[in-house]
Amino acid sequence: MDQLNQQVDDARKRVPLENLDDTNSLNWFTIRTLLTSGTGFMTDAYVPPSRYYDVFIINLVTPMLGYVYVYALHLLLLTSTHIQYFSDAGNIMPANIEGAVKGMASVGTLIGQLVFGFLGDALGRQKIYGLELLIIIFATVCCAMSSSTVRGVSVFGFLGFWRLILGIGVGGDYPMSATITSEWAAAGRRGRNMALIFSMQGIGNLAASLVTLALLAIFKDAIEADVMNLDYVWRLAIGVGAIPAAATVYLRLTMPESPRYALDVQGDSAKAAKAVNIQMGKSLEEQTVVDQGFTSKKNHSKDFRDYFSQWKNLKILLGTSLSWFFLDIAFYGLNLNNSYILSAIGYSKKATAFDTLWATVVGNIIISCLGFVPGYFVTVALVDRWGRKKIQIMGFSILTVLFIVLSAGFYQIKNEAVGLFITIFTLAQFFFNFGPNSTTFIVPGEVFPTKVRASAHGISAASGKLGAIIATFGFNSMVEIGDTYSGQHAFLPQTLGIFAVIMFLGLLSTFLIPETMGRSLDEFEEDHQENNV
Repeated sequence: MDQLNQQVDDARKRVPLENLDDTNSLNWFTIRTLLTSGTGFMTDAYVPPSRYYDVFIINLVTPMLGYVYVYALHLLLLTSTHIQYFSDAGNIMPANIEGAVKGMASVGTLIGQLVFGFLGDALGRQKIYGLELLIIIFATVCCAMSSSTVRGVSVFGFLGFWRLILGIGVGGDYPMSATITSEWAAAGRRGRNMALIFSMQGIGNLAASLVTLALLAIFKDAIEADVMNLDYVWRLAIGVGAIPAAATVYLRLTMPESPRYALDVQGDSAKAAKAVNIQMGKSLEEQTVVDQGFTSKKNHSKDFRDYFSQWKNLKILLGTSLSWFFLDIAFYGLNLNNSYILSAIGYSKKATAFDTLWATVVGNIIISCLGFVPGYFVTVALVDRWGRKKIQIMGFSILTVLFIVLSAGFYQIKNEAVGLFITIFTLAQFFFNFGPNSTTFIVPGEVFPTKVRASAHGISAASGKLGAIIATFGFNSMVEIGDTYSGQHAFLPQTLGIFAVIMFLGLLSTFLIPETMGRSLDEFEEDHQENNV
């Protein structure tokens, strides 16, 4: 092992990695990297899965599925004593069906995060990047084409299955895009670059709502004539998400290996030097040729076990994983049900199916423009000035207070001050994104050595997705405690109080992670850490 470390040190001396940290100017390759990863994240946000998939299209599509399929389904499956309830309930989907449709992509995403994170470290970034997007494109098309069999599997069954596959592709995008963006970035721009690609999910959110709004406008007459024509709308709304994904595939498949992985894991100093020259914007004639170093044949599983068997390293992984886990319980629990929040304040309760859906989509656009999207871009502006840890602590603290206020005064605020209710809800959206929602993505891509960076990011992201699964499958049942069949979410105020406690736990877990602002990734390599103990 000492000989291998010495070979790595010798190879590093032949490659000007410090040039990456000293480069603060934007060039074509940096722009290409941001477009490649950012467009992918925008796609992730638009199509059903991703960290926010249920907040976007599926949150808008679910009411349409209720109008088109739920009533007919229950006519077939339920006894006559239940038929009148479902006729009156309109498009309300049973919690078990809604939870499954919304939650299967989270299960797939968790799997994809773990698998692609491991493969990204074991096989290399270059060999894996792009595969996840091919999965996304295929599964998105299949989701849009889901239908019921004459007997047997319903549209919900097929949609849930393809969302599971879709989630695997989206899950792979987390560790791969985060790691690649981090390893290609200068130290002074790294947080900004990572926040920028992550902010594309906010653009995806807005795009999902705008596309749905346009489709509703196009099919307005048809929907008002026959609500079953919503079947066209939800399929087109989902299918459009495959377009930006298809536009990004070539850029991902042709992305060169990151210089840090080429050097620190593969030991190929020539490949690493070439990558640095590409990032510096040098032409082929200007590039310095460096002899190839050793060829590394590392056992990734052993490297992973050895590194995280040390408490000083494991506690950081616990910090990144727990903070993401606690965040996503509340984030998903609140945002999976935007339409219910809007309904609770009377914003989306309208006389017809079209008017109800139109108001729901407009409400989502308002929330996005006021809180969701601005939060992302404030993080982009300040993350390399304030620091990741400070922003995360601030976000968790403010969210704790906001959830306490929402829980304690839910009915009074909802009934007497609708504007205040919307303001508090919008502030929560803002400080999710100008806070832990962004930083939990950034920090795991920086704070670990190259040899385990993708795996550790995948584990951290999967921990968050576990929180999302708990929220997805648990929230829909929890909020109905005491009022099982009305769909009025009687337990929502108490649930918001539980979220306040969870946000406080996220705040505590943040103290396990170090600040990464302005620090070179070299400082997080294991040999550098050992030399500075």
